Amino acid sequence: MLRRITNINELIDSDSLPRHIAIIMDGNGRWARKRLMPRTVGHRAGMGSLKEVVKACDELKIPVLTVYAFSTENWKRPDNEVQFLMKLLVEFLHKELDELNENDVRVNVIGDYSVLNHECQDEIQRALLTTRNNQGLLFNIALNYGARAEMVEAIKKIVDKVISGEISRDSICEATVASFLYTGGVPDPDLLIRTAGELRLSNFLLWQLAYTELWVTDCLWPDFTRENLFAAIRDYQQRDRRFGALTALEKGDESV
Repeated sequence: MLRRITNINELIDSDSLPRHIAIIMDGNGRWARKRLMPRTVGHRAGMGSLKEVVKACDELKIPVLTVYAFSTENWKRPDNEVQFLMKLLVEFLHKELDELNENDVRVNVIGDYSVLNHECQDEIQRALLTTRNNQGLLFNIALNYGARAEMVEAIKKIVDKVISGEISRDSICEATVASFLYTGGVPDPDLLIRTAGELRLSNFLLWQLAYTELWVTDCLWPDFTRENLFAAIRDYQQRDRRFGALTALEKGDESV
């Protein structure tokens, strides 16, 4: 499954890699439409890009990759498309799991997958159990995921803890909320990649993306390659992440 990256030092700085990359994989339908093909063909083509990105992140030793596979809003799509996406998920996990496990990748799912069909749930459980002790790339798949729903569920859990006396109201802070999200214990994304040129977050990781660097490309997801990924990382490495503070130069200006 893995192909080694050649001349990696010429591409990116291995000492300043993002710890967590999140991706909104957009453009499958448009890719298919441009070729006068059904949307399902685009979704299948997009799986090739997903495999390549997972391989590249694993080779780069990126700690966490989170991909937006199926949102809570995607249920509004035609039933045949939804069913195809579920089938594609099962197919992906079934075919790729052995090699993911061999390469020490840990598969995780964020979102409420309990509403998916039994075949999907069984394949997800198999992937989670098989890779649960792996120490390499954490591969988060967002399924039936919506950030607002995630925050509502987190608030409910916090309220329950307050009522039971396990935590006090006054002790609640940002870290408390973060710990009750699906991504609790995982660093927030350093870099968000969105394909197909759309300039919106689409209800994805709204809490976690507060200080994330955004990189948007017109490239449709099925056309996305590791070279695009490297370009995003190289651009990320050129940025000055201030998290609301001043740069050293700006601090110097303030003192004048």
